[in-house]
Amino acid sequence: MSLLPEQKQFYSQNGYILVSNIFTETEISECSTAYDTLFADKVKNKSNLEAEWKGNWKNEHKKQSVLSIHNLQCHSSTFTKMLLNQNLLDIVAETVGSPNVCLHHTKAHIKPEKIGATFPTHQDYHYFPYKNDSMVAIFIHLDDSDTENGGLAVFPGSHRLGPQENKSNVETHFYVDQDKFSLDKATSVVAKRGDVLIFSYLLVHGSYPNVSDRVRRMLLFQMMAAEDVPLKGIHLSPCHGMVLRGRNAERNADIEKRHEA
Repeated sequence: MSLLPEQKQFYSQNGYILVSNIFTETEISECSTAYDTLFADKVKNKSNLEAEWKGNWKNEHKKQSVLSIHNLQCHSSTFTKMLLNQNLLDIVAETVGSPNVCLHHTKAHIKPEKIGATFPTHQDYHYFPYKNDSMVAIFIHLDDSDTENGGLAVFPGSHRLGPQENKSNVETHFYVDQDKFSLDKATSVVAKRGDVLIFSYLLVHGSYPNVSDRVRRMLLFQMMAAEDVPLKGIHLSPCHGMVLRGRNAERNADIEKRHEA
């Protein structure tokens, strides 16, 4: 599977592309079931899943919530199969500019009905900067998504502005100028269940609160070109650097030292 010329041009100009039919309905259904089971198990075990965005980016604080789990492939082979989907990886290779694609991390967010949390506008760049900025996010919609149920919002073309100033007052959660990049000025991404949004980690984006009676579930993969290198050794997942497509000729595995204490 590959992007059409007009899709490639759209991605280059806007920094994102919404693609349908990467996954089959069966694959999305299996993922949805595994997803719900995982979250139910975590809730049953009283795990702390709350992940509301921190910082002084909003003037008033209303009761909001978003539940989050990282490293999905470490919980179920269903998510590993999603990661290795050939249709997905072929398209990702085009967006990262290399036939060799590595995993950075995975996570899932649930925005509950009525109280789903707002995400301030931000760039993923600040969390894990890379030399060549090849990093992309793969946002898989497990539910129909729009403005009302906490859907994503983007600033088309903002990836071409480069890294924007971090305005956060906390070290764990970053965001850009909320006046300059207000959600009110952003472009809403309206997506159907199974649609996949792929976007540059330099794209300014955020998401609306879920004020509807519909849940919003998403699965996020972040990947980069194998040839790219991190500027900081931060935000490393257990499977960071896993080669999903092609090979990684740049990595020195030091296999002969694997048994050293």
